[in-house]
Amino acid sequence: MSLRTPENVGKLQRALQAKAKAEPSYRFYSLWDKVCREDVLALAYARCRKNGGIAGADEEKFSDIEERGLEQWLRKLQEELRSKEYVPKPLLRIRIPKANGGERLLGIPSIKDRVVQMAATQILGPIFEVDLHPNQYGFRPKLDAKMAIRRVFYHLTQYHRTEVVDADLSDYFDSVPHGQLMKSLARRIADGQMLAVIKCWLEMPAVERDRLRGAEKRTTEAKDKKRGTPQGSPISPLLANVYFRRFMLAWQKFGYAESLDARVVNYADDFVICTRPGNGPQVMERMRELMSRLGLTVTEKKTRLVRLPEESFDFLGYTLGRYYRRGGTPFIGTRPSKKSLKKVLRKIHEETSPRWNTTTVEKRVFELNSIVRGWINYFNQGPVVPVYQKIQRYLDRRLRLWLVGKHRQRGTGYRQYSDKYFYEELGLIHLPWRQADVLKAKA
Repeated sequence: MSLRTPENVGKLQRALQAKAKAEPSYRFYSLWDKVCREDVLALAYARCRKNGGIAGADEEKFSDIEERGLEQWLRKLQEELRSKEYVPKPLLRIRIPKANGGERLLGIPSIKDRVVQMAATQILGPIFEVDLHPNQYGFRPKLDAKMAIRRVFYHLTQYHRTEVVDADLSDYFDSVPHGQLMKSLARRIADGQMLAVIKCWLEMPAVERDRLRGAEKRTTEAKDKKRGTPQGSPISPLLANVYFRRFMLAWQKFGYAESLDARVVNYADDFVICTRPGNGPQVMERMRELMSRLGLTVTEKKTRLVRLPEESFDFLGYTLGRYYRRGGTPFIGTRPSKKSLKKVLRKIHEETSPRWNTTTVEKRVFELNSIVRGWINYFNQGPVVPVYQKIQRYLDRRLRLWLVGKHRQRGTGYRQYSDKYFYEELGLIHLPWRQADVLKAKA
């Protein structure tokens, strides 16, 4: 299935965006009919299919749909949407362990709900895109996390905004107030059906299963508390951006950006505020006040004021702080954080554990190359060579140990498996060992 946006859908999206840009106060009265379009739904299904993921609470899988007939399934869905008989199904609640010991709650919709949400995102995204603040980088076309990192670096080095409020919001996605979010959406959406369905998505009950006991727990927490945009839903990133925009607008409206020379850089629920030395405590206090007015909670244990260059902070996987050139000259720069390094090493360890002994060497090398290549494509800014060297040494050692275990050999594998065998015969990735090579690869 093609993931390219069909010309008709692209034309529709450009028209919606042009109208929204030309008239900042315009409210769109006819949107639901566009969600119901055959080409919009087909593209939405293709994108959901590519994203994959487990089945929702109804246990329907992509393979089940395709075995029964995708065209028929899409046609039936379209009829359901047009007749306004569509009712979202409960979410499947999944708990994902965090590195700090906590849990992240994900709400997995059924595939049908995912497709409808993806279709709605394709229609609503271009409209709200023109309203989002330039310093909101998360889940937006032609913007990414590395651009957010570069923006923070720019504030630190070019404007000497070296006091940084490194902020953390407590469960942002689960805390967004429904009432205020719906007001933010209604500022652009006048289509009652569209608003009603979004409200249903926000209030969907969740089902949590205990596989060991065979028990099932159903909760209506989102509806009861009137809060949250379930992480795991295709429309959730857009809704989260729309609500965080309120903070960005308030920061500008009350003049804090200029009076305190304080600039906010946001990516999803992560954000920092860069300001001039001496303004940090006041910026921290103003940020807390605004977040409280928006119904959001600042995690005090994880929120701190960082003063560069003496201190450093982590943002979007990078550590920003003071580093030294070969001659000892200090500079403010970026490098992959220790947490990010540990994460990739843990993945390498998992992919070379004994449970994969029955797979082929080619398969292991392919999986390892994919992990490492994806990691270095993101972490290629700043003095990364020492980090690359650590990864390469660990990668080589783990693969040798795995091969020794697979073939029931003795030793560490250095005698049996040479570097030449790894890099030339197996095609194992070979990371740059000079900064010039990193720069050349980026170019």
